[in-house]
Amino acid sequence: MSKHNFTPLDTVEHVWMTLKLPKHALQAIRLPTDVECCPSSFKVGHLAQASIGLSALSAALIWSIRNGATLPQVTVPAKHACIEFKSERLYMLDGKAGPSSFGTIGGLHKTLDGYIRMHDGFPNHRENALRVLGLRPDATRDEVAQKMLKWKSIDLETEAISSGAVMAALRSLDQWDELPQSRAIPTFPISISKLAAGLPYLTRVNTKDHANKCLAGIRVVEMSRVIAAPVAGKTLAAHGADVIWVTSPSLPDLPDTDIDVSRGKRTVQLDIKQPEDKTRLLELLRTADVFIQSYRPGSLAAQGLSNEELIAINPRLIIATLNAYGSDGPWSGRRGFDSLVQTCSGLNVAEADRFGAGEAARVLPCQALDHGSGYLLATGIMAALYKRATEGGSYEVKVSLAGVMNYLRSLGQYEGKSGFNRKDFKRPEDVADYLETRQTGFGELKAVKHAARIDGVEIGWEHMPKPLGSDDPLWL
Repeated sequence: MSKHNFTPLDTVEHVWMTLKLPKHALQAIRLPTDVECCPSSFKVGHLAQASIGLSALSAALIWSIRNGATLPQVTVPAKHACIEFKSERLYMLDGKAGPSSFGTIGGLHKTLDGYIRMHDGFPNHRENALRVLGLRPDATRDEVAQKMLKWKSIDLETEAISSGAVMAALRSLDQWDELPQSRAIPTFPISISKLAAGLPYLTRVNTKDHANKCLAGIRVVEMSRVIAAPVAGKTLAAHGADVIWVTSPSLPDLPDTDIDVSRGKRTVQLDIKQPEDKTRLLELLRTADVFIQSYRPGSLAAQGLSNEELIAINPRLIIATLNAYGSDGPWSGRRGFDSLVQTCSGLNVAEADRFGAGEAARVLPCQALDHGSGYLLATGIMAALYKRATEGGSYEVKVSLAGVMNYLRSLGQYEGKSGFNRKDFKRPEDVADYLETRQTGFGELKAVKHAARIDGVEIGWEHMPKPLGSDDPLWL
């Protein structure tokens, strides 16, 4: 089925019906096109509005069955959705715009036979990359660029992967399509599978505590970093879930990005390699509804946290997994980020070709794969909560950056250069009407409000960012 003529509403219907959710719910969603935004040949604004719309409609579905009521109307304006797709770039802290989370030596580099993109956001990735290149820890970008010119792109990509660095060779769409990994990625972006049978179960709501939020009383443990999976947890928190964000004291973080994606969450630090901390995590999971994790396939199983072990202690648990390249194929164990998936999959080359300015690569106007994955993972989680309430059982939900890339690509490209005429938002001042002001553990924060509205239902974040590890590993 060609999706090239899909509207955002068509995408909502396609995903909704493929997930086997009740068709009548589709009557409750409105996706007004107030402004055409997200300049790109790819339909990034379409993805923004549809994915946020799907997550909000899923939340409204949960609210309706918990309250025995008709689905309230859900509205997601296109402009607000596009702005939220850039939320980590559009906040202000104590009057200053949030700094970039990108490092100083990474990005796109020319090689002997092409180009390669290097991720240097985390210190260990930077150090490993410099080691591969034979450079000192304090090497400059120019020194990195000179070393890159001595490598063939695929050779350097291969060496980087085996050495703990994170790089991806620039490929065209055709070159990507020839790879076995391309064929291993599903065409549909959300996978939901039943892990075990069980009786229907609906988490009850304490009517004295946030009863008018769709996910009030739902308990979520989130173990993640960067943007994609944290966006899923942040979305569930906006709809009232109690989200405990578990980070490790032994892993580096991205504090500037975390300011945005930690909204709505309480923060706990646990080192699961320490028996006492692992016990605390298991106690949380024993009574949780949802477990979100974004580690590479097999990483948590190696720590005694496989699906089978988790379901044994909590037969009603929904396990949500997000990774870069999917759970199958030769690249399934690779580290990856939005920018690298854009690079290796052909999106950047196709974008540059369509723009026609002679560039080797052109990036999308935002971290569209990260945000799209986050909202679609949240959608899958709430679809699983609905299935648990109506059919019973425990479920696994899977989403990957590459799977969302596949879906974005399946929507087609705009004619000629027309997509690049869409409006963009680059500074917090450009979106002042869409920001809310809150006090945080770091100062006064002005950040993007959630784009969805649900009639008669509260949406928004209660907990505000604070230093990692500020909370106790206990449910409210």
